[in-house]
Amino acid sequence: MLTAKNNVAYIRAEVMQRVAKSFVENGLSDIDEVLEELAGSKNFRRNPEAEKAALKGQILAAMGFLPQEVDANRDLKDFAAEALARTQAARAGLSVIKAACNACRSKMYEVTPMCQACVARPCETNCAKKAITVTDKAFIEQDKCIKCGLCATYCPYGAIYKSVVPCEEPCPVNAIKKDADGREEIDIEKCISCGKCLQSCPFGAIVYNSQMIDVLNALKNPAKKVVAMVAPAILGQFGNDLGKVIAAYKALGFDDVIEVAYGADFTSKNESAEFVERMEEGAPFMTTSCCPAYVKTAKVHVPEIEKFVSNTGSPMFYAAEVLKKRYPDAVSVFVGPCLAKRLEAENNPNVDYVLVFADVQAMFEAKGIDINALEAAAFADEASLQSRRYAISGGVAAAVANLIDGRADYRPMKIDGLTKDAVKNLKRYALKGLDDGCNMLEVMCCEGGCIAGPGCLSMPKKAAVVLEKYAAEGKNQKECEIH
Repeated sequence: MLTAKNNVAYIRAEVMQRVAKSFVENGLSDIDEVLEELAGSKNFRRNPEAEKAALKGQILAAMGFLPQEVDANRDLKDFAAEALARTQAARAGLSVIKAACNACRSKMYEVTPMCQACVARPCETNCAKKAITVTDKAFIEQDKCIKCGLCATYCPYGAIYKSVVPCEEPCPVNAIKKDADGREEIDIEKCISCGKCLQSCPFGAIVYNSQMIDVLNALKNPAKKVVAMVAPAILGQFGNDLGKVIAAYKALGFDDVIEVAYGADFTSKNESAEFVERMEEGAPFMTTSCCPAYVKTAKVHVPEIEKFVSNTGSPMFYAAEVLKKRYPDAVSVFVGPCLAKRLEAENNPNVDYVLVFADVQAMFEAKGIDINALEAAAFADEASLQSRRYAISGGVAAAVANLIDGRADYRPMKIDGLTKDAVKNLKRYALKGLDDGCNMLEVMCCEGGCIAGPGCLSMPKKAAVVLEKYAAEGKNQKECEIH
């Protein structure tokens, strides 16, 4: 995946900020002018028309549309009118901006000039399909090659190079592939909204349809109470002072801010009880259910493991229940690092909208909110130290272990980052059980945990340090009272 510092990320952030500012200052009436201004300031693509088309797709996504599913020839002002008239979030998904897609060539192995045409020729002797011949250097016949990679593995010079399609390679479930023209397209039914393709495309051709305009519209309505639920991964995303960050959310217009980690205390309590019950009934193992990208993977791609997935609700599920009990008529907005949470929200009537941290950063900038200048606020309910660590790989399994407290034999293992190989392992686990006699599997789609989600602003390792410090200030779950 791309590093956080790259022009695609910078342009995406600028587009989000300009769209948010257009809403705040002009109700999106100048959105076509925003496109012209942005297009005039960028010079990364093959021609000005391609640059403008790519930026238009990004603006459409920022207003809540999937470029792959709309007529991009229409004026942006027409889409803006539709966005402002929406009364509920559009179906969430990821989409390809065709005009921005580079139509990268398919995955292949190629011989570089580093080849020495050696005597051993392990590339040739280990190729089962006889796709390699050697004269002055090795040559791969692409129509015979099955892309197994053995030639690259065995070459003593590292002279055989694997060329990949950056967006296709990290997709754990092969939900993105080329269309008839060689450009990428996403199968929304297969897609688990992990965002790995979005984080990997070096042309910025992949976007998500943000719900930012919907939330800004709700915040603007004085008749509506709007409450934010912020995920544990918020630590380190907007600075290190969480109290000031809470105050900044209220400065945006949110009437209250709830810590989703408080909902995680309910998850830990219920999941530990469910684990004990399943083990007593003779189940070979159980898996966590907090990661919505994994839950969809199990449902759509590995149905044989679905019966082992915990039935316990996620921290967002319980936080939303708390929110609706306190504010029955409020608009509820989950804010976190995760695009897949939007899929989960579509099946939860207690969650109206989902934003990622990048959306909120654009809103802060559009409204000119200086976080450091604000007086710190606080959550009404404080979560336990274990639940605050849900955002780090291993945190969920550790929280459950803390509450099982000897009631069952608990032997956890984890999948830290969902990959193609990890999906294969899930199929094996469903058939043969977990490795090394383990009976609890924690699955995090993002390597490192939620702090590495596609909607994050901070580097995962840096955010983890801030989160661990904050978590250490909390009480043990066993001392916390949840209600």
